[in-house]
Amino acid sequence: MGAVKLTRESILDGTLHASVRAVLGPEVRFMTDAERAVQVEAILARAPRPGRVWVFAFGSLIWNPAFNFVERRTARIHGFHRQFCLWARAGRGSPERPGLMLSLESRGSCTGVAYRLARHAVVSELDVLWRREMFTMAYRPVWTTARTSKGTEPAIAFSANREHERYVPGLEDGALVRYLATGTGPLGRCCDYLFDTVEHLRRLGIRDRRLEALEAKVRAHHAAL
Repeated sequence: MGAVKLTRESILDGTLHASVRAVLGPEVRFMTDAERAVQVEAILARAPRPGRVWVFAFGSLIWNPAFNFVERRTARIHGFHRQFCLWARAGRGSPERPGLMLSLESRGSCTGVAYRLARHAVVSELDVLWRREMFTMAYRPVWTTARTSKGTEPAIAFSANREHERYVPGLEDGALVRYLATGTGPLGRCCDYLFDTVEHLRRLGIRDRRLEALEAKVRAHHAAL
């Protein structure tokens, strides 16, 4: 496994979605083009500051956004925290070796990266983002406030869809470490998703003690094997 790269090209040409369907089977439900267009239109209709759209990144969007942007800032949001609470049975996992993906859960705060989209390209770039993040509908897009060194900005963030079958709340550390350490799929190993996220947060001067503790435990798990 690990033959598929998550890029703008693989998102737009259907390679990413095809890799997921190959693992999960043809019956897997994907968001349609019409549904995606409706959601993008709906989120923009609720924009706090029309024409000024930022996207908040808490996981792989930090180090591999795949959409175009015109400005990037470190940012903090309140009311959500970063949590491994979504099954990855494709992508960074498989039915035989499932992994876990990050999402935003209610309460607390989260520091990550905010990207500003060009005004003329908001719809096209959100289309790319929706194709990437929302095709299985495991996230719930919300507007939040990103606090940056240059002020506050309205930002779209992706919180967990608690009604989705991939939602798995409350896993204990032992289970988290096991799935993070062993999950693998068409996009590669789940542990590398964790390691890359922690590394890029560190490069930005962001310390996530919870993720760093999980990283240490996953590396220890690998060493023990």
